[in-house]
Amino acid sequence: MGKITFFEEKNFQGRHYECTSDSVELQAHLSCCNSIRVESGCWMAYEKPNYSGYQYMLYKGEYPDHHHWAGFNDCIHSCRMVPSYQGNYKVKIFEHPDFGGQAMELMEDCPDLRTCFHNGNIFSANVMEGYWILHEHPKYTGCQYFLHPGEYRRFSEWGSTSPATGSLKRITEFN
Repeated sequence: MGKITFFEEKNFQGRHYECTSDSVELQAHLSCCNSIRVESGCWMAYEKPNYSGYQYMLYKGEYPDHHHWAGFNDCIHSCRMVPSYQGNYKVKIFEHPDFGGQAMELMEDCPDLRTCFHNGNIFSANVMEGYWILHEHPKYTGCQYFLHPGEYRRFSEWGSTSPATGSLKRITEFN
């Protein structure tokens, strides 16, 4: 079981709300979020309700302001815990929507997709095993997209507005 606490003010001050399970809407509890403490578990926080908008991977630790979680603003309106996982990792990425065109299967992190797969353009993906974070830029920077096991026929299904990607990383930290 995980635990995450959201605070309205920086440095863990002001009104706060503790979460121990997925929450599709946090706005009823907080008007904004300027600091976060993850006591246990691995979490994805989302800018908007219903797990949409900018996505932020949060591991156990303290985030005294939104810059520490690479936040674009002080809006966090939903969150979900990443389930603990101890198995193998496998994802297949495709150069066209609906799993078309050339494909590449990955079982390890890739710090620069632009050098090994169609300049980093991924139009669809099939996550066969494990949990992954797709990053907008190389070296695990820029916007983040949480990929859980399942099929993504178009990049919009993982929350992106573009097929351009930079890196892909397995989620291996769950404490």
